[in-house]
Amino acid sequence: MLGLYLHVPFCQAICSYCNFNRGLLDPELKTRYVRALGEEIRRAANGRAADTIFFGGGTPSLLEPSEIASLIEACAAGFDLAPDAEITLETNPETATPERMAGFRDAGVNRVSIGVQSFDDSELQRLGRVHSARRAVEAFEAARSAGFDNVSLDLMCWLPGQTGTSWRESVSKTIGLAPDHVSVYLLELYPNAPLKEAMARASAAPPASPARAAAWQQVADDEAADMYLEGFALFDAAGFAQYEISNVARSGRMSRHNLKYWTAGEWRGFGCGAHSTVAGRRWKNVASTTDYVSRIDQQADVGADATTLDAEARLEEALFTGLRLTAGIERQAFSATYGVDPWVRYGQNLASFVGEGLMWTTGNRFGLTRRGMLVSNEILAVFV
Repeated sequence: MLGLYLHVPFCQAICSYCNFNRGLLDPELKTRYVRALGEEIRRAANGRAADTIFFGGGTPSLLEPSEIASLIEACAAGFDLAPDAEITLETNPETATPERMAGFRDAGVNRVSIGVQSFDDSELQRLGRVHSARRAVEAFEAARSAGFDNVSLDLMCWLPGQTGTSWRESVSKTIGLAPDHVSVYLLELYPNAPLKEAMARASAAPPASPARAAAWQQVADDEAADMYLEGFALFDAAGFAQYEISNVARSGRMSRHNLKYWTAGEWRGFGCGAHSTVAGRRWKNVASTTDYVSRIDQQADVGADATTLDAEARLEEALFTGLRLTAGIERQAFSATYGVDPWVRYGQNLASFVGEGLMWTTGNRFGLTRRGMLVSNEILAVFV
């Protein structure tokens, strides 16, 4: 079924590492934006079956529960929303009061994803987060008290100043809370993120000399790899199952919405900068919040950069995304969909990765090992 993604671009503060489409909260603009978002959903209504709604951002939990409720109602009115639809709200700890969490639950949200990132206050400060470790725990407790039985936590590793010990402590505290799902992300230093400049000033980013930069990068890669492997080993021991490069879950608690991205599903995105993929056609909305609102007010199209994926592009993308999953790719099903047995076409180039323990093959499937996931870009280059 179709997945529905709703982008909310507002934040109380801009994190130093963030490269997403977001801006500081403007209450008046927020009101206009919610109205525009509902209007875009109504214009797109076609009665098609949908089984997930995902509020992403930004910080969607800055919206009032009544605003979230109105947007869910717009989705239900315009699409054939499944009775058991997964409805996720990304939430920052500082917005997750008991009253608001109860309000979101009453509004129809049944899954929350809390952006914890770290349980070390000094690491949170360096990231520009406005919550403390204690506040993150309180947010989780508020979600449980409100009746949420599907709670996901986000963690980041290889942060500035983070040690193996502090990383393991964050993982252990996460496990101690007993969430249903955890996403683990390696820090990425985007060119326009303030954190990159701060790390350079602190000599925590690559030096200018190419030779020294290469040596620095090797050490950094080794440290990040160790943290990644140690963290996931701890989740294994605690009974979580890794199902994707960056995600673990309890039984039955995988993110149904995000699985659409990794299994060549279809989704419709609403809001500024939101992406859509339907029937082999892909487009994104204009990125500017004010431009988006103005276009909706003027009855103008908000879509841009539409492309139609040809058969080869769809095949390659299915390989890229499918290999993110620990289940890997089933050759027979892939062949039935795309008319190509991927191992027949690419197996000769992938064999060396199998020999190095970076990929596995068994029966009718092949995929990346956990070590292989650390060098997935190198492996996936085979398909380009």
